[in-house]
Amino acid sequence: MRSIHNYIISTNNRYNNITKVENKQLILNTEVTERDYMFVNRIGKVEETPIEYNSPIKKGDDVIVHHNVFRRWYDVRGNEKNSTSFINENTYFVSPDQVFAYKRNNKWISLPGFCFVKPINNKDKWGSISTRNLVGELIYTNSHLDSLEVSIGDVIGFKPESEYEFTIEDQKLYRILSNHVTINYGSKKTYNRCV
Repeated sequence: MRSIHNYIISTNNRYNNITKVENKQLILNTEVTERDYMFVNRIGKVEETPIEYNSPIKKGDDVIVHHNVFRRWYDVRGNEKNSTSFINENTYFVSPDQVFAYKRNNKWISLPGFCFVKPINNKDKWGSISTRNLVGELIYTNSHLDSLEVSIGDVIGFKPESEYEFTIEDQKLYRILSNHVTINYGSKKTYNRCV
């Protein structure tokens, strides 16, 4: 089965809400509310690509998707519902604008319009915020930023409220729209000399 406009993506787990503590499993979140987005799984495997959409993504690639793809929610009557992407418990229709990156040859590649940035720790020992505001190290880039000579490892600035938090390979990253990148500070070493 193939969709005309959407990817068909599978996942083994809708939520990433289990951690190990001394060889035991601890469930971090059991509720389905507006606050559960932090625990929603955002990585799936492509089962089929769209017929009408030309994409570099291939069948079998892992992809990073929007958190609402796998998420459950409650309607106004209090009934638990699946997302509109739901086909069955492990399979979902996903529109191309809900896919942000794909993995091939053990390397994540951002799709055009998106990049992923690692927050930079705040060195101010008296500060109450653990990371620097509106800056981060570019981890996964795209061809548009490459053409602007913004490279992996560069420290970039971005617009307020453009950070969209992900955990990818046990690393906290922000997904940023490429057109929300405002400045390139250069290498991390150069940036650290300036602050």
